[in-house]
Amino acid sequence: MAASEFLPQPARYAVFVDAGYLYAASGALLLEASSRREYRVYAEKLIKALTAHADERINGELLRLYWFDAAPRRQPTVEQRVIANLSLVKLRLGNLNAQGQQKGVDAQLRADLEALARHRAITDAVLLAGDEDMLPAVESAQRYGVRVHLWGVEPTHGSNQAEWLVWESDTVEVLPADFLRPYFLRAGVLPVEETAPPAAVAASASRPTVPSPSQVFAGKVAPPPVVRPPLPSTAAAAVGSAGKAVDGKVENKLGPDRAAMLEVGEHVAQKWVFERGRDNIRDLLPGPILPPVIDKELLIDAEKILGRSLRPYQEARTWLRDGFWERVYREFGIGVGTSDT
Repeated sequence: MAASEFLPQPARYAVFVDAGYLYAASGALLLEASSRREYRVYAEKLIKALTAHADERINGELLRLYWFDAAPRRQPTVEQRVIANLSLVKLRLGNLNAQGQQKGVDAQLRADLEALARHRAITDAVLLAGDEDMLPAVESAQRYGVRVHLWGVEPTHGSNQAEWLVWESDTVEVLPADFLRPYFLRAGVLPVEETAPPAAVAASASRPTVPSPSQVFAGKVAPPPVVRPPLPSTAAAAVGSAGKAVDGKVENKLGPDRAAMLEVGEHVAQKWVFERGRDNIRDLLPGPILPPVIDKELLIDAEKILGRSLRPYQEARTWLRDGFWERVYREFGIGVGTSDT
């Protein structure tokens, strides 16, 4: 037998996160909150922190991180859509019923853990959970030779994990409040990096109106208003303008009109509020920056309405965002002024 066969093989591991447990325990610990509506979570940064922490603890290769959560009718929220687009992250959604209870989440977690163990896809599993329902999956994975590392959230008092789950796991670690604190913020409070510097606050006090989203994107005050000719009455008509005649010839085709883009942006926002609900749209606040995956969805929906591509027209896309945010701000009673440019 070759000597190399006796050398220890590098680990291959997966991380399994019960988001319901993680959020509830962290909200109680950090903010004394009992509902997700009371706080915001920087999920993307939190996931990166968890994978980095696992890399420090386990000498091996990460297969992927599984994120188990729930949503009404299994329709992903804004945050869940962002998570689903992360590399090496697999979103698993259960149903969230009218009473706020998660259905099907535990079963999906158990199925994934057992399947990976059975097919020898992993040697180690990091399980961030607290429910005793996880116990059969832990025992099953261990029968296939998988080491299970249980992670928990620092409890406010006593323990927030089932005793038998702690006993059966191979190793146990508690994530302290200091590790989790950067990723949880009480709803309605801007983080330090999103607040304006003193100079900007002083300058804004002298302005007669609040800057529009497009001004915020540009990072500068809009120039004086420009008088424009009357606009067509509908977005479709406005977008249909091909250009202007010079010496009997038509110049290069112009991009969409601002009024049309504002109208389309508001239409998409109104549709999203109706389809996804106010609670999910609230996740986008305070704005005006959209997560990349949501910004892409806004663009795709607008292009479907218009029947043309907006990819070459960056200014039109900015106007589209303006219209979207104007509708969202009205929905939540947030006053924002707009520019005529």
